[in-house]
Amino acid sequence: MTEDPPARLRLSLTILLLAIVAGGVVDLILDAPTDWRSFHVLYELGLIGAALGLTAWLWRGWGRAEASAGALRRTLAVQKAERDAWRARAERALQGLGSAVDEQFRIWRLTPSEREVAVLLLKGHGHKQIAAATGRSERTVRQHSVAVYQKSGLQGRAELAAFFLEDLVVPDSLAANVEPPTDQSP
Repeated sequence: MTEDPPARLRLSLTILLLAIVAGGVVDLILDAPTDWRSFHVLYELGLIGAALGLTAWLWRGWGRAEASAGALRRTLAVQKAERDAWRARAERALQGLGSAVDEQFRIWRLTPSEREVAVLLLKGHGHKQIAAATGRSERTVRQHSVAVYQKSGLQGRAELAAFFLEDLVVPDSLAANVEPPTDQSP
């Protein structure tokens, strides 16, 4: 059962400051001064007042810090809920995209090996990376890539990526304002 270090510090400082207050009060009572305007009495009263004021100031600050931390925790909880909701929506969308990509691969009649290479090409991997990841030779990966491009009727990796991803990058509200690039071949 461990205690929170900041709570321990608050308790320790409070006890110390209240001990100063109690010590000053006891000293004043035991001294029983005849003149309350003497330097000794004013000094003791100043220490007692300062200790009480510091205690109040510290507790007020700690209260504000706790309120701020609580607000931050609530904000983080809201943001976490938003993040989790977004992730759930994104996962559903990605599952739908994955199904659509798989359906297109089926339409193109890609073999399982060609499908695997096509997915890795879509993820941006190069032939050497795909060869290392799949345990195939780079030549075999290149042959599968060529087969994917031939069966799909696409010219290469960029067209393969554009086929699936072109309309996903920009939201519909922004897509209306974006002109597609024109072919500026000489």
